[in-house]
Amino acid sequence: MSFTIQEPRVSIADTPATPSGDLSGWRQIVARYTRPSIRKSVWQMCSTLLPLFLSYWLMYLSLSVSYWLTLALALPAAGLTVRTFIIMHDCGHGSFFPSRTWNDIVGFITGVLTATPYAQWRRDHAIHHATSGDLEERGVGDINTLTVREYLELSWWGRLKYRVYRNPLTLLAIGPIHLFISHRIPLRRGGTTAQDRRSVWLTNLAITALFIAFSVWIGWWTVLKLYFPVFMISGAAGIFLFYVQHQFEDAYWDRKPVWEYPVAALYGSSYFKLPRVLQWFSGNIGLHHVHHLSPKIPNYALQSCHDENPAFQQVVTLTLRDSWHTLKLRLWDEDQKRMIGWRTLREIRRG
Repeated sequence: MSFTIQEPRVSIADTPATPSGDLSGWRQIVARYTRPSIRKSVWQMCSTLLPLFLSYWLMYLSLSVSYWLTLALALPAAGLTVRTFIIMHDCGHGSFFPSRTWNDIVGFITGVLTATPYAQWRRDHAIHHATSGDLEERGVGDINTLTVREYLELSWWGRLKYRVYRNPLTLLAIGPIHLFISHRIPLRRGGTTAQDRRSVWLTNLAITALFIAFSVWIGWWTVLKLYFPVFMISGAAGIFLFYVQHQFEDAYWDRKPVWEYPVAALYGSSYFKLPRVLQWFSGNIGLHHVHHLSPKIPNYALQSCHDENPAFQQVVTLTLRDSWHTLKLRLWDEDQKRMIGWRTLREIRRG
């Protein structure tokens, strides 16, 4: 049985964590934006995939000029790869096309292009949405986050491993490689289906076939010189986006029965307000609070939903400049209800 998001039927109009403004009718509000547009979806595919293929072709031609030029061209190629992932992401939520069949077809293809097993990722990501901000349901599709108390109860070895894991260099430089390897392995944890595991093997097969075909055409070393920088840049960018969208000082975390889905969606997800060009490359995913409130909204409708409803604008807004400060945050302090870093932890222990 596949895991699907069940949005609790709750009202957050009187929730203490909620800013002023009536949000009791949030379901009716977001429902107006959940109808996919085939025209917009097809255009987004064309304006993403065709430039992506062109970018790789220009990178190949640039090899005869300078590899520094090739690396420079890897930047827009990586941005287009992130945008390709967002298309797969929307297909996984069933929000890119009205048809589930077409969502699954395009989701699988874009999953191959981003080295992601579509069906298995779709399940894990659904769990992330259903449990985001829930301290009792962490661990699937999330960046591992411990509370202060949990960290202090670890052995010195456990603390060292957590510190290494939460180091930005580990997350952004090693993280993409770890994800690539882990996505090659079908998981058999509770709830996974044969379809989930089959998607891993089919994705692996498709990636292998593409690698062999292009290696025969232009040579395996050339393939790696083109693909690896794009893979690393896009992977680091994707992890950074996901990190900033959930790992900020005033993020929402709580335990049941206090934890509520809509509160976690709006206040456990940031509005990462990016420059227009970066917002385009990232497929509007910076409007993460709206996306978490209703993952059925296509990425091209998130901005309208945000702009046309003042109640959704009373959330944590982070700029690109603000985002770098979030990399210092490491633990959730249940007493202060905020994310803290190692320096604040030392102050708490001394106090």
